[in-house]
Amino acid sequence: MPQLLSNLATVQRTQSAGVVSHYDIQPTLDILASVQDRDLAGVGNDVNKILADIKPKLPRGSSIDVRGQVQTMQASFSGLTLGLIFAAILVYLLIVVNFSVLAGSIHHHFGSPRALSGIILMLFVTQTTVSVPAMMGAIMTVGVATANSILLINFARDERLSGKSATEAALQAGYMRLRPVIMTATAMIIGMVPMALGLGDGGEQNAPLGRAVIGGLMVATFCTLFLVPVLYSILQRKEPTGLSPEDAELLK
Repeated sequence: MPQLLSNLATVQRTQSAGVVSHYDIQPTLDILASVQDRDLAGVGNDVNKILADIKPKLPRGSSIDVRGQVQTMQASFSGLTLGLIFAAILVYLLIVVNFSVLAGSIHHHFGSPRALSGIILMLFVTQTTVSVPAMMGAIMTVGVATANSILLINFARDERLSGKSATEAALQAGYMRLRPVIMTATAMIIGMVPMALGLGDGGEQNAPLGRAVIGGLMVATFCTLFLVPVLYSILQRKEPTGLSPEDAELLK
């Protein structure tokens, strides 16, 4: 027979969560947020500062975790930074093995830190934040800067083996390798201009890569043509200028 609802249950108006979420079986409360007119790293740092004040006041058994694109960004930065460091070390070790000189191989890498300074300067001037594309551009720039330095120093070594002094060999190398180095850097810079301007849909995502490459190559090319020869002439000034039998075999 029909029954009244009040005989079976008590009905009252209350509030409850519209969506119930779980993470690793534990109940969670998700707070979603997006970034507007600011970089992700800056917003993430501000959020971490706020959470640092809140975490000591949490009830026992509760915790706050920041997930999403911030985690991906931090992992990408860590991987690319380690990749940039290991790439520079491996290139230096390869140069040492090929030229069999440990201290004298420093000038091959002299353009790499200058390239990084050019990258930082360009990103600052264009008000571009450091991002994954910018880190990829830094790795590309270090590779090109090192290759240009090797091209110049290798020619200077050949001139040195012919009996010239370190200063004469450095001047001749800078004069003879001026065109190849400038052509290589100019071609890459011109190719990166459209990307650096961020034209087209989604072009702003790859713009940091182009700007990093342009800024790094501009400074690295100047250092390769003017400062690397000076450093070579200083480091190699005490070496003998005569042509030994072993050097004569190398020139054959």
